[in-house]
Amino acid sequence: MKEDFTIDNGGCHITRKAVNHNPKHMLPVVDWLSDIPATGGETDLVEVQFKNTRKGYFHNSEHLPLEKGVAVVVEANPGTDLGEVTLVGELVPLQMRKYRINTERYEIRNVLRLATETDLERAEIAHAKEQETMIQARKFAKDLGLEMKIGDVEYQGDGSKAIFYYIADGRVDFRQLIKVYAEAFRIRIEMKQIGARQEAGRIGGTGPCGRELCCSTWMTQFSTVGTNAARIQNISLNPQKLAGQCAKLKCCLNYEVPIYEEASKKLPARNIPLETKDATYYYFSADPLANAVTYSTDAHHPTNLETITPARAREIIDMNRRGEKPMNLGGKQSAVVIVETDYQNVVGQDDLTRFDKKKNNKHNDGNRGQRHHDRRNNPHRRNEKGPAPRD
Repeated sequence: MKEDFTIDNGGCHITRKAVNHNPKHMLPVVDWLSDIPATGGETDLVEVQFKNTRKGYFHNSEHLPLEKGVAVVVEANPGTDLGEVTLVGELVPLQMRKYRINTERYEIRNVLRLATETDLERAEIAHAKEQETMIQARKFAKDLGLEMKIGDVEYQGDGSKAIFYYIADGRVDFRQLIKVYAEAFRIRIEMKQIGARQEAGRIGGTGPCGRELCCSTWMTQFSTVGTNAARIQNISLNPQKLAGQCAKLKCCLNYEVPIYEEASKKLPARNIPLETKDATYYYFSADPLANAVTYSTDAHHPTNLETITPARAREIIDMNRRGEKPMNLGGKQSAVVIVETDYQNVVGQDDLTRFDKKKNNKHNDGNRGQRHHDRRNNPHRRNEKGPAPRD
């Protein structure tokens, strides 16, 4: 009997004691009640995680000694499945409430047993088929002319069933495709449609911030992200920078919007110009978090920019309403310098003939010296280029 058993295929790492996802666990849960004594709210519910972001909730009806990180065999429809316990105790009902799982409609199955070596070997054989099955499934869908993309394939622990995750813009009639899959793979087929963000969460990756994607680490529900979130934060509307790996707007654009909205309430109205004895200033830009507003003497171009606080702007607005004008804004001037540079063709600066150019320069210097010697010796050419040299 083997003491250690390791499987690493399709982003899932299975050992003798647990199933570990590679990279780190997607959608991990921190049991912050683990070091707190029991408060009487014990429950037999446990959270079990399968491949990538798929999770399920089961009853520990056999009262097994379950703890976080243990591989278990649970009931499935049909057959059995293999997963890893990710949460036990009082936090499980809270997680179910977070995922909006209704216990009256959601059939909660049971944990059958702790995973054995036989269960792990069977799971290894099943997971080894996922990559090849996904490639064949994409080919079958393309041959049938269906507008869909098979993003991932997940085999059940006992190998009797496979879930095909697909992406499609509209409704797809895949009844014929299911017949082809069932005949080719000889298993039970389940088709599950996911969105582009869910696909990115299942695949995982690293964002431009240097951290793992939010959708593959902690985010469970996706909210709508619009370009208005970028406008509120004064972010340039560059599609290449605003889009994430799912080709949708980044979810993190919504994170700081409430802070900017709260800070923007302190800013003066944009359509009210500031009248001073020097000039009339128009709203140009604002930095809500820095508590600063920038005004320009031109309504459409950055000219004579001055930055003041919102309190000073409201003070000048009140003075203008009383018919008074201050000498100046009394802010910090921000000079806008536009530097125009000529186009330089840098192509070929580091080519192999750059050393030959230096030799040509030396040759030209020698010719220039020869022409100077001719002028000294030719009295008719002395007056052509300045006075004659002194003998």
